[in-house]
Amino acid sequence: MFAGQSAGLSGPQLHDVFADWTDRLGSYPTSGSPSRWQLFQTGLEALEPSDQRKFLLDLCRYDGYAKYGLPSEEQVSKLRAMILADSTPGADAAAAHLPQLPDWEAVRSAWDDALSKIDVDPDGAIRAARTMLESVCKHILDERGLSYEPAWDLSRLSKATATGLGIAPDQHSEPIFRQILSGVGTVVDGLAGLRNALSDAHGRGKRAARPAPRHAKLAVNAAFAVAGFLIDTHVEKPIRARP
Repeated sequence: MFAGQSAGLSGPQLHDVFADWTDRLGSYPTSGSPSRWQLFQTGLEALEPSDQRKFLLDLCRYDGYAKYGLPSEEQVSKLRAMILADSTPGADAAAAHLPQLPDWEAVRSAWDDALSKIDVDPDGAIRAARTMLESVCKHILDERGLSYEPAWDLSRLSKATATGLGIAPDQHSEPIFRQILSGVGTVVDGLAGLRNALSDAHGRGKRAARPAPRHAKLAVNAAFAVAGFLIDTHVEKPIRARP
């Protein structure tokens, strides 16, 4: 995908990409340089497994110039799913509609950030999950022309988004739908509470609890479930023109 015979980055480009992660490659040779796939393999093998994961996820977001052309969105999505399948099996399904939404890079970045940090940085994963969900709400409100205040917390943003999409509990009369949609709000409030209690967003005392990867998986998977539902609803429900 990134260093094939007729696809991907050039040798110097690959060297520059790896330079931010390792100095194993040294200076780029002026003659007798290795093939691009050898350069890629050497650079990747120089990284610890956790950094390999983060490097590949970062490469999946690469949108700069590629001498031989960037891989397709489908290829990138498949690679991302393979990397992340073990910790967040629902992430790829939840993100199915993301490619249809232009100018959502902030959401995609926070999405990948949360995924890549589950095992290596649970604190950061919880924080990124919260950021991702806030960004989803703000993007939807922006695209639907609905106002919100910059200081609104996640709970208030979520309620405004749900109302704007017509999925707030009080907008439905069927008890089962009201129960499910109320559960979504409960999940959002729980995410905010988990983030405040366990993440590194606030200072800690000496005996403060620290999140484990299992806490991060819970937070990230829950955030993806809610974000995916909001995104799917936003895409599938046309935006009505204001009178």
